[in-house]
Formats: sequence, C-alpha cells, structure tokens
Amino acid sequence: MSISSQMGASSSRLAVDQLSSGTRTALRVLFAVLLAVTGVAKLLDMTGFYEVVRSYQSLPDIVVPPAAWVLALGELVMAAWLLGRYRPRLAAVSVVLLHLMYLLWLLIALLRGLELNNCGCFGVFWARPLSWYSPLEDLVLVGLAMLYWRLLPRQEVAA
Repeated sequence: MSISSQMGASSSRLAVDQLSSGTRTALRVLFAVLLAVTGVAKLLDMTGFYEVVRSYQSLPDIVVPPAAWVLALGELVMAAWLLGRYRPRLAAVSVVLLHLMYLLWLLIALLRGLELNNCGCFGVFWARPLSWYSPLEDLVLVGLAMLYWRLLPRQEVAA
C-alpha cells in the first residue's frame, strides 16, 4: 500500500470517527435533555401523574404512587448519568430498556382498548392523548438509543 493510499484511508477513518463522535455526543445530549424535561414535567404535578399512571390500569392502586416516583426520578437519574458519562454503554442500554418498557406499556394499553386523554409521556402539563402514534415515538427513541449504544466504543470510556 502506498503512502498516499495509507493517508487517504487514515483520513477517511478519521472523518468517520469524528462523525461518530459528533453523533454520539448529539444523541447523549438529546436523551439527557429529553429525560430531564420529562422527569421534571412529571415531578411538577405528582398527584396528577399518579392519576396518569393509574389510568393505565396495570398496577394495584397501592403501587401507583411509588411507581410514579420511580419513573419520574428514574428519568432524572438517567439524564444525570448520561451527562456524567459514567459507564456510557450501560447508560445507553438503560435508555433502550426504559423506552422499550414505555413502548410495551403503551402497546398493551392500546391493545386493551384503553382511551386515555393523557399518555403521560410529558407528565400532566403537556397532555397528549394515547394513540397509535404514541408507541411509534418510543420505537424511534429505542432505535436512536440503540444507535447511541452501537456508536460507543466497546471499552467503557467517557463518550
């Protein structure tokens, strides 16, 4: 291989690495902001968010308040985790699992024929009805989270 072809291959690898690094950063920040906003939105009216969680009719009433707190605070913890860049591959898998859980929860509610005025995605303040479009949003987020995970280096380093 000639020196010029080695330099060309090296510069194209560098370009791909830079693109991947930029995409990783953009996805990390996107998920951190999204999770922070949704977590805070839920915390602003926890009593209302209890009702949203209860409306899915999937948990016993006694479990609804703690489950709502776990969801809201869990989103904030994940946002901080992503921003802190500690064990980014594990953080990315956690984001994938969170959105898969939301996706399944939405699909089950739709398949059960529940008609909800608020899917709860953004707490109580930005109420959006549950529709077949709702799980599609989470499917896109699952795909983006998987892309983020895929773009991370295999060894645990800050990304």
